[in-house]
Amino acid sequence: MLACPVIGTGSGDTSQGISVTSLRLEPVSLPPEQILEGEPSISHALISSSADGRVERGVWEMTPGAVSDVEADELFVAVCGRATIELADGRIISVEPGDAVTLQEGERTVWRVSETLRKVYQITHAEQAD
Repeated sequence: MLACPVIGTGSGDTSQGISVTSLRLEPVSLPPEQILEGEPSISHALISSSADGRVERGVWEMTPGAVSDVEADELFVAVCGRATIELADGRIISVEPGDAVTLQEGERTVWRVSETLRKVYQITHAEQAD
């Protein structure tokens, strides 16, 4: 899990409103082997998470460039910026403000950001095996 500032209580049971476009995000280290083009940077803020840690909600941003990733089970809505997400099966998802996208856990992707992309997301982690 990313070490990011928590905006809410973390319990997931407190209703709140925040300005996603002006929220200050904290830098996240990007492993050099994931960088494919340019000098992209990633930043993030965790808004809340469920008590069991399986669900997290936050804001994520990437500056222009290209990176590879392995996805979580995620739903996100783009707030600003433009990008494409290339899936391993050859499909390409174009992303611009207002788009909602779902990604499947374990899916290999390449993110190509042409304008700094900010998204609000919810990730659901698989249950841990006993």
